[in-house]
Amino acid sequence: MKRKSLIISGLSLLFVLAMSAVALAAGEGGAGADTSMIMAAALVAAGLAVGGAGGGCGAGMGQCARGLLESTARNPELAGKLTVSMFITFALIETFTIYALVIGLIALYANPFLG
Repeated sequence: MKRKSLIISGLSLLFVLAMSAVALAAGEGGAGADTSMIMAAALVAAGLAVGGAGGGCGAGMGQCARGLLESTARNPELAGKLTVSMFITFALIETFTIYALVIGLIALYANPFLG
């Protein structure tokens, strides 16, 4: 029950921060209102993309390291081969975070919707 409450609180905080960014970027309105709303949406999207990818990849790397330590404890002779496999897996997992970062940067600085 405590974990569910913590997740709901975190998602609520994320929603409030996202909506405040949109409200602050909207400004007074006028001619630049459409552009500022698109930029605010791009900021929120970039933050969610990079944050979600980073969190997911961190959890994946933790599971990978846990598996390596458990396997090494069971069979110490394979520690070298398992470590090499773990680092290759870390590199592949980290590419997902880098792709999310690149997409976030494209959304911020080369947004095709801004004209």
